[in-house]
Amino acid sequence: MIIGYARVSTDGQTLDAQQAALREAGCARVFSEKVSGAKTDRAQLAKAIAALAEGDTLIVTKLDRLARSTRDLLNTLDAIGKAGAAFKSLGDPWCDTTSAHGRLMLTVLGGLAEFERHLILARTSEGRQRAQQRGVRFGRKQKLTAHQQQEALARRANGETLVDIARSYAVSHSTITRLSAS
Repeated sequence: MIIGYARVSTDGQTLDAQQAALREAGCARVFSEKVSGAKTDRAQLAKAIAALAEGDTLIVTKLDRLARSTRDLLNTLDAIGKAGAAFKSLGDPWCDTTSAHGRLMLTVLGGLAEFERHLILARTSEGRQRAQQRGVRFGRKQKLTAHQQQEALARRANGETLVDIARSYAVSHSTITRLSAS
């Protein structure tokens, strides 16, 4: 079965041209919605993918109707593939998982997207290390000042209970316990 998906971003736009093109392409069912492509949780797209069975094909008029980013495209194509279905874009003949050339193009795109993710992770890690070298501290701000920590440790050493010390600083007793461990 051939299933179509049509989408426009705003209420002012019309789905008519996309729906007509999809019906002309042989779609037995067409799922349509008016929602921004930036949203990844599109109800009608999810229904279209759920309706796919082994050997079916999902068709869109243009690739940007399906996804706005490479990552979103690859995630959506992965879901279509897991259903045992293929994908075709009428306006983008290179994006056709029913052909060897189309699968090659999408595999190359997938490799580039993965490479880009690794570059982003590496740059982020390097930036974090440079910040730490400059003295930037990560994580939550400490509840107690250095003076309060020393004072709390001295009170603990004098036999005062964790609960009483914690209550006086408006923190939990585990905060005081962690001071003793460090």
